[in-house]
Amino acid sequence: MRFVKQLLAVAAVALVGGQGVAAVEGNLLLTLVIGAVTAVLGVVVYRWVVRRTERREPTELGQDGWGGKLGRGTLIGFAMFAAVIANIAFLGGYHVEGWGSPTRALGLLGLMAAVAVTEELLFRGVLFRIIEERTGTWIALALTGVMFGAIHLVNPDATLWGATAIAIEAGFMLAACYAATRNLWVPIGLHFGWNFAAGGIFSVVVSGNGESKGLLEASTSGPVALSGGAFGPEGSLYAVLAGVVLTVVFLWLAKRCGHIVPRRHRTAQAPATATVTQ
Repeated sequence: MRFVKQLLAVAAVALVGGQGVAAVEGNLLLTLVIGAVTAVLGVVVYRWVVRRTERREPTELGQDGWGGKLGRGTLIGFAMFAAVIANIAFLGGYHVEGWGSPTRALGLLGLMAAVAVTEELLFRGVLFRIIEERTGTWIALALTGVMFGAIHLVNPDATLWGATAIAIEAGFMLAACYAATRNLWVPIGLHFGWNFAAGGIFSVVVSGNGESKGLLEASTSGPVALSGGAFGPEGSLYAVLAGVVLTVVFLWLAKRCGHIVPRRHRTAQAPATATVTQ
């Protein structure tokens, strides 16, 4: 029952926050505020429901050094997406046409914060962590990675390839990041840094959700393998390659730190809650 209770609690925050953002569409200040509140509320609710259902302190989302972990993840995510854009631009697939809108970028800041927090709490904090306890790291990584890619099929310009790319470059990579660090702050930051760089800075389509207007006025062109097409650069082979490289690095770190849970390993608590901390 703890699985269901935790999933429903965090999903409720994500749903209410998403409805709030949709209701104020076009009001950038309210989008920023509602997004920030949703992110904070998600953390509060996750900590509360884990305490209630597992009778423990949620150390995977602990307050000790959380800012540094969040910042480190954000830098990794931003650098990763910047590298993808640089490679696409080098082959003529990304074009900067001028300055965009700082105010729209602020609105995206709130939206991306809410998305990063709620999705990481759901997929890494609840799904991956609990499935890993019962099946081990490898099966949990595969299952949650595929599920993460599959939910992106509902996006307006989604494609099967785009969802597959998301599963590989984000679903597997973010789960590996959690396995390596055994805290949620780093993958939350990484997710946020990647998404905000895409929409808030480089102004490209994020996961097939239509145009983004950020700090730069830009466009993409060229074959889907290069630019990602209507799905955005996350559908580019460069993004998939970047995700694979980081996944391998994180899994290597996880193995080095003894964080890989064997198949069918069963404990009362996830190792994430007992070892943490990078």
